[in-house]
Amino acid sequence: MLSPVMKKFIHYYKPYRKLFFADMACATVVAAVDVSFPQILNFLTKGLFRQGPEQILSVIGLVAAGLIAMYLVKLGCEYFIASWGHIMGSRMESDMRRDLFQKMQSLPLSYYDKHNTGEMVSKVVSDLFDICEVAHHGPENLFLSVLKISGSFVLLLFIHGPLTLILFGVMLCMMVYSYFLNRRIKRAFLDNRQKIAGINVSLQDSLSGIRVVKSFAGEAQEQKKFDRSDEAFLQSKKTAYHTIGKFQAGNFFIQGLLYVVILTFGGIFIALGQMQVTDLAIYALYINIFINPITLLVNFTETFQKGLAGFTRFVEVLETPVELEDKPGAEELHEVKGEIVYDHVRFRYGEEEKEVLKGVSLHVRPGETIAFVGPSGGGKTTLCSLLPRFYDVCSGRITVDGKDVRDVTQQSLRQAIGIVQQDVYLFATTFRENIAYGKPEATEEEIIEAARNANIHDFIMSLPQGYDTPVGERGVRLSGGQKQRVSIARVFLKNPPILILDEATSALDNESEKYIQQALERLTQNRTTIVIAHRLSTIQHADCIYVVGDGQILEQGTHADLLEKQGVYAKYYRMQFTHPAE
Repeated sequence: MLSPVMKKFIHYYKPYRKLFFADMACATVVAAVDVSFPQILNFLTKGLFRQGPEQILSVIGLVAAGLIAMYLVKLGCEYFIASWGHIMGSRMESDMRRDLFQKMQSLPLSYYDKHNTGEMVSKVVSDLFDICEVAHHGPENLFLSVLKISGSFVLLLFIHGPLTLILFGVMLCMMVYSYFLNRRIKRAFLDNRQKIAGINVSLQDSLSGIRVVKSFAGEAQEQKKFDRSDEAFLQSKKTAYHTIGKFQAGNFFIQGLLYVVILTFGGIFIALGQMQVTDLAIYALYINIFINPITLLVNFTETFQKGLAGFTRFVEVLETPVELEDKPGAEELHEVKGEIVYDHVRFRYGEEEKEVLKGVSLHVRPGETIAFVGPSGGGKTTLCSLLPRFYDVCSGRITVDGKDVRDVTQQSLRQAIGIVQQDVYLFATTFRENIAYGKPEATEEEIIEAARNANIHDFIMSLPQGYDTPVGERGVRLSGGQKQRVSIARVFLKNPPILILDEATSALDNESEKYIQQALERLTQNRTTIVIAHRLSTIQHADCIYVVGDGQILEQGTHADLLEKQGVYAKYYRMQFTHPAE
């Protein structure tokens, strides 16, 4: 019975069935040619070569021509195996990489809360590195080896049965030895994959935070962290190669014993008159054919186990359940007005973690601007993350225009929502592509109009390449205010009916905040807007302000109402606007 992992692996051959069977057909021809030569030699030595010179010379040319033709056919088959066989393996590897990336795109944010980006990169790149070789050479080597071993074994039985049975006993020892060592090799290479993922995590973490590293002179500290990961990988590799060494050396020793057995018992059978010397010579030729595929399999074991270990980790990701899937028959959101209702919403990030939201209810009318304020960790960002369904509520419900967000397609829901965050992410491409990310088919005029509305057009045009200027990795060439304005332009172009501003103006200088505030005022016109803010000056004109703390709404009302209450909001206001001396 095949394991689930192997069944999954075989599934990837399906689109390339014709190539696969052609590859196997070529492998059959190669095996047949290799096995047939000793038999041809046996036929010639016992037949043609015992006749007179004239008969030999009259036929030997035809024999040579036939052999050349046979090896030309083998040449074509070997070329097909080496070229199209590898192309098939590369296509399968590409399909796996595509499926893995597609799966990663569909996994919920909760998955990435628990897994490091470097580990994900390792699974896309390193884990599938040996798949091409395994996909191509695995079935081919196994098929060729079975054909050659079984074919030569049958012919060996015809030459001398008792000697072949003794040979088979030695082969059983090799099979038992290989079985137990293979299990240890598999475990060793799975550990290898985990350790190389640790190196990728360390590398990605250090390089992503290189500015922090340099500003704190933390190079030595990062080197130590990397050295620990590197040393763990080295030790894992040493363990794996010690096991591989035992596997290969042991198998080659047993192969040497095969020659000892043939020579010893062959000599005994010749001495007893039970075997001819010519038969032993032909037997030795077949032994080479018998042993060569075994050597091939022994040498291929390392590549196979590496590929299988990588594929096993690949399958683990593919089989990760997608927690946030569209319901069967989920409807599309169309002509969104922007009415939002949170109805007794409760939420926790994990079953064992404490509740982040404890029965929150609120109602936002179309076109209104509301704001969430309160201490860090109180639940403000979580409330906003539940609206586009980055996570699902544990109980209660959230509706947009009266429709539960779990009953509509995620794509149409998120298309109706624009988000401007404090931590802006720009892709390592041009201004044009970053702005057009939410609407790839946008015209040049639409992109420019969005940039004008975000107060970033003049800056972009001052650059030598204009909108085709690269922004650098994560927008490293731009200031915080410039990156924020590019992200606002992106939302302008998307033109969503619902807008979430997650501390969009915090940590900016006064001039940048002024430009961004002007852009945001234009952006929020005629849209339902939810603002998360620490600077209370930016939300004083909100239709309703909710003070969120400990997963609950502590206060709500307009700016003036909340000041009159002299509660939590008034306390925050005094902290920000009262002179320290007072």
